[in-house]
Amino acid sequence: MRDIALAWRADGLTVGLVPTMGALHAGHMSLVEAACRENERVVVSIFVNPIQFGAGEDLGRYPRSPERDLAMLREAGVDAIYKPSVADMYPPGAGTRVNVHGIADSLEGVARPGHFEGVATVVAKLFAAALPDRAYFGQKDAQQLAVVKRLAADLDLGVEIRACPTVREADGLALSSRNAYLDAAERQAAVCLSRALRLASEAYRRGERDLGRLRAILRNTIEAEPLASLDYAEVVDPATFTRGGSLAVLAVRIGKTRLIDNHDLKLTYPG
Repeated sequence: MRDIALAWRADGLTVGLVPTMGALHAGHMSLVEAACRENERVVVSIFVNPIQFGAGEDLGRYPRSPERDLAMLREAGVDAIYKPSVADMYPPGAGTRVNVHGIADSLEGVARPGHFEGVATVVAKLFAAALPDRAYFGQKDAQQLAVVKRLAADLDLGVEIRACPTVREADGLALSSRNAYLDAAERQAAVCLSRALRLASEAYRRGERDLGRLRAILRNTIEAEPLASLDYAEVVDPATFTRGGSLAVLAVRIGKTRLIDNHDLKLTYPG
């Protein structure tokens, strides 16, 4: 991939990168569309990154649809599809890992120890391979987005991190590859995440600023759903992920499936 990227650079072409783990859906394709609009060449990476999965997580059963993914990307007109193997990314003896302190130490960082170290490491390697001017990430993974922004800034990587809006189903559920795990009853129950965010947003719009009350709205809405188990409900600063901003963030288990979602309460909730 790097040789291709170097040739594009030599020709003065702008490059956009969309990092993915495959099992593509409309949310991923919205990132691809943005990259195609804003760059002369577009790379989409597909790599299920083992080092961002913890013990007992779903690495082995993570959704994979390689033929469908390739067909979608070819139809979208991307210029390169980068599918490295695990051995390509982490050859024997490779021990370097990238840590982004502060932002990565709360919420998802606590719930999934080592997760953001794996994310930061693979993103740094993808940037080195594709040499992008811009890289595209979804707002749904808000803490990951904040970690990647800090990584790019702290290491002077020269990559503009572009945040794209969360894509939702008609009933509000954020698109996620893990939604494929949900059965019919769980799929209906999963709407409690978007409902909680909408109710908190409406309260904020009416003037509520007490973080405890806003967290209570989020928590009570999730706990009212019998199939849901709350990991966390918090309101944080979107840049630092310290408590006290306007970004409502949720992690919820619906049955055995763990889902995350978020919404900036300063903004009108979509739909």
